[in-house]
Amino acid sequence: MAKIVSVSPRLFRLPLAEVLSDAKHGDHTHFELITATVKLDDGSEGTGYSYTGGWGGHAIKAMIEHDLTPFLIGKDATQIEQLHDQMRWHIHYVGRGGVSAFAIAAVDVALWDIRGKRSNLSLCEMAGGVSRTCKAYVGGIDLNFPLEKLLSNMDQAIQSGFNGVKIKIGRENLEEDIERIYAVRERIGSDTTFMVDANYGMSVDQAISAIRQFENANITWFEEPIDPDDLNGYRIISEQTGFPLAIGENCHSIHDFELLEKTKAFSFFQPDVATCGGITTWLRAAALAERNGISVCTHGMQELHVSLLCGRENAGWLEVHAFPIDTYTYQPLKLNQDHMAVAPQLPGIGVTFDWGKLEAENSLVS
Repeated sequence: MAKIVSVSPRLFRLPLAEVLSDAKHGDHTHFELITATVKLDDGSEGTGYSYTGGWGGHAIKAMIEHDLTPFLIGKDATQIEQLHDQMRWHIHYVGRGGVSAFAIAAVDVALWDIRGKRSNLSLCEMAGGVSRTCKAYVGGIDLNFPLEKLLSNMDQAIQSGFNGVKIKIGRENLEEDIERIYAVRERIGSDTTFMVDANYGMSVDQAISAIRQFENANITWFEEPIDPDDLNGYRIISEQTGFPLAIGENCHSIHDFELLEKTKAFSFFQPDVATCGGITTWLRAAALAERNGISVCTHGMQELHVSLLCGRENAGWLEVHAFPIDTYTYQPLKLNQDHMAVAPQLPGIGVTFDWGKLEAENSLVS
């Protein structure tokens, strides 16, 4: 038995290089990083984390500190899956998702970090070890960018070695979205994979209309066109258009993914370790997707998700997100000459934070 003796959460508020906007979340000027370092009675330790788009970090840190830590002290850290479920039920009454999922995620990732270090296994190996590489695309938060700036960002992505891009849509005038989509397709050429994401800024009818107008642009998927809770709406969109839909960043438990699967409306799942409650849930969602012929992709946290995605038979695309968490680590994401993202082979989760850099750029006292 390896007993947990302490859990130490920290909160960092980190600046973005420029204001980033999408259809529903508004303007992002910062993002938040919430870390949790778990120590055991044998001296071993691991660090996990989750993140936000700029709001809610104080509540997540407080839940780890005041609710999860007292519960975890003395527990066996090797029983990760059981601890994950126990944490969920411990705070279930006040949080069936949201803040509780983000808090559980940080601790869960730390426990997987410890497991890997103690067993001398990388996260890629623990996730299945299928490959060391996976496909990767650049996902921008760029709805507010003028067209020329948007196209310039596409140029930068291609020049950086990526062969896939995604843009935000959901402007007030659909004609502007369509114009931007076809301008990007022309700029990146026919061989570059292209996705669009509306951040649930449309109605069912608007989403169907958008698909009808951009379906000749060779779009790989349409991500979250409508409210992620409107499952009947997604059924209607899928039945009327047959267009590939992607969803998952707003799922907070495996049960959310099970509900999505029952709709038979989705071609791509995008579990995010931070939002779904950790690596434990991510792996369960990936397995559910595989059993049902759905490709598993990711949202954000590319420095961690690359290892999980490389481990899976049904791996789809890794999103390289606009929140640059990996610039604060010693293992930023790397691409090989074939445009593929490469998973680190270090024992543990393969993510080591540069605490000095985090502290230097942090705008919160935490």
